[in-house]
Amino acid sequence: MPTTKGFPGDEADSGNVIAFPTLPATEQPAAPPPTVVDAEIVDETGETTATVAVDNPATEGFGSSWLDRLRAQQRQPILPTYLTSVTDARDAAKWVGRHYAHKTGYHLARSPLYALRLAVRSPRGLLLLLAATGRYVTDAEGRPARSETATADKAELYLKLSQQRDRRVVLRCMQLGLVATLGLVAILVLPNVAPEWVIWACGALAVALLGKLGSTRDNPVVGSRAVVAASVQRLTSDNVVQALSVLGIAGINQALAKNPDAIGFTAPITRDGPGWRADVDLPPGVTVGEVTERRPKLASALGRPLGCVWPEGNAEVHPGRMVLWVGDEDLSKSRQPTWPLRKTGTVDLFKPQPVGTDQRGRWVEITLMFVSMVIGSIPRMGKTFTLRELLLIAGMDPRTELHCFDLKGTGDLSPLAPISHRYRAGEEPDDIAYAVADLRALAAELRRRAKVIRDLPKDLCPENKVTPELASKKSLGLHPIVIGVDECQKWFEHPEYGAEIEEICTDIVKRGPALGFVIILATQRPDAKSIPTGINDNAVIRFCLKVRGQPANDMVLGTSAYRNGIRATTLSFRDKGIGVLLGEGDEPRITRGVYVDGPDAERLAGRARTARVAAGRLTGYAAGLDLTPDDEDTGTLLADVLTAIGDADKAWSESIVERLAELRPATYGPWAELPTGTAKATQLSSALKPFGVATKQVWATDAATGKGANRMGVKREWIANALTERDHDRGRG
Repeated sequence: MPTTKGFPGDEADSGNVIAFPTLPATEQPAAPPPTVVDAEIVDETGETTATVAVDNPATEGFGSSWLDRLRAQQRQPILPTYLTSVTDARDAAKWVGRHYAHKTGYHLARSPLYALRLAVRSPRGLLLLLAATGRYVTDAEGRPARSETATADKAELYLKLSQQRDRRVVLRCMQLGLVATLGLVAILVLPNVAPEWVIWACGALAVALLGKLGSTRDNPVVGSRAVVAASVQRLTSDNVVQALSVLGIAGINQALAKNPDAIGFTAPITRDGPGWRADVDLPPGVTVGEVTERRPKLASALGRPLGCVWPEGNAEVHPGRMVLWVGDEDLSKSRQPTWPLRKTGTVDLFKPQPVGTDQRGRWVEITLMFVSMVIGSIPRMGKTFTLRELLLIAGMDPRTELHCFDLKGTGDLSPLAPISHRYRAGEEPDDIAYAVADLRALAAELRRRAKVIRDLPKDLCPENKVTPELASKKSLGLHPIVIGVDECQKWFEHPEYGAEIEEICTDIVKRGPALGFVIILATQRPDAKSIPTGINDNAVIRFCLKVRGQPANDMVLGTSAYRNGIRATTLSFRDKGIGVLLGEGDEPRITRGVYVDGPDAERLAGRARTARVAAGRLTGYAAGLDLTPDDEDTGTLLADVLTAIGDADKAWSESIVERLAELRPATYGPWAELPTGTAKATQLSSALKPFGVATKQVWATDAATGKGANRMGVKREWIANALTERDHDRGRG
């Protein structure tokens, strides 16, 4: 078989040469060659040694076999999305029920108007009924045919039609007489044998039927609809291709100029939640990021509001696979499903929790444990509300120790104060000193936890990190610690303490997740000073609401995020609470946070406080035991417990709590309100633990009954020794 020459320089090469076969000019086919081309391996002497298939023959999919074609197909879910979970099915059932309940109530409220319209129109309906009956009895419908035959040459046909008409009239008169007789009998007899309500019902039905008959098409009885269907244009492939062609992307325009089908669709355009979904293969060399950058132009080309058009990438396939979702309604205006955590009492911070919904109304979940988080945006876009929502979620786990710092000073985080171990609002010198004292204590706690984890047996801590089981053991003190800071730039830019704060926070971000620490930083100035590099490089989860430019976008979402098409700059000023969530899952997701206003936040925090009180986990600021600006405890607990014990050698914990409440009602009153003696004992145990005092079984006598028993309590000498040791440490300081 003749062969072509190789590429330039092939003649000088040694070894085998791949040469493609050709045909003489007279035998060249008119049509393009087939896709399967054979290549011959030629040795140095020019002899053909083997023939290799360059392209494997394939008919459909990725292979020629039936099994290959099956493997290349994508299986669609058997059940619709609203039946894939109990929650979704319940929400769908509630929505359908509310929909038809609304329609029923809407028309019931207007039923008197409908009845009046029917009554007014019933006379006209009666006249129309009588006219129609007269036409029927007199065979008026046959009159045109008889008129046409009333000529000399059609006399015979006319006579036949007349005879037929006479027979019809006689029969129909008999029918009318029979119906009239039965009606007259019913009118005379029915009032004497039927209940009165039946008579009224029959009369109302007759009036309704006559009124309906007397209505016209342009003036129906029901003049308005209870619900109005949204007039949203169906998304088609032509719409998508046309919209992409006007974005000014050179790769798309060049590909479409050569091939009108250069933009492919890997699946039919279908309904996906409250909108349309199109899976698009962009032309070679075009990435989804180029389309995302021109999202406003894409929305304009599709004739839809900006908040309805959301192009996303599908990197699992390739960078040019785009999932275009076009909603029926602007995301910022659409109705959000009820937040599941509004109903539940507590959560497990080690498990994913819903924080918002995506464009399709599906819940987006994140797991706060083992991560750090950065939230950034320009002012008034919902940054603080997002931080407050995340801290509320953390607070719903009774084990969590909350440290909340509102450096804006407006009190937006104040609903969290009743469940916070440490809380401060403001940026005054004493507020900064308070925060530094707390951070120093947290740094010491970080070191203590590292030692505890290191010394635990491998069967209890196989991965050298905090687990849900370890966090639940009060004796280990490995419960989750969540630190939330709004306007964190005030910390890091502080002239005196900024460097120390940055060092401690960086250490918490790097080492804290494995030891049960979670830090969430929010800022409206996402730059290198607001979010130090050591923190920015190690924060796993990012949430970026509206920002203005590439530097701010990449500061919150990570280096090269803007270049890779992850852009919060395309969000509009109406998209409050909507941002790009990165770090939870493989792909960034547009997420709309849950709107929790002040009263709602206070109610949820109140529920969380009740759970903490029941679990004996009310500590620090929430329990009235807060830090002073110089990093010292208020110093009253040990002295107060000593006073509560009095002259006795020992006392039960529940008795001590009752006396503490009498001594300082404002501070210890919530302890005395606990429902059981066990809860009171647990609360006192948690409060004494930082001082190295552990409650144990002690024998004491009940003053009311005079009977002795073993219950959890403390001895006077334990408290006295702890008080002496603390005073000694202060003296050395």
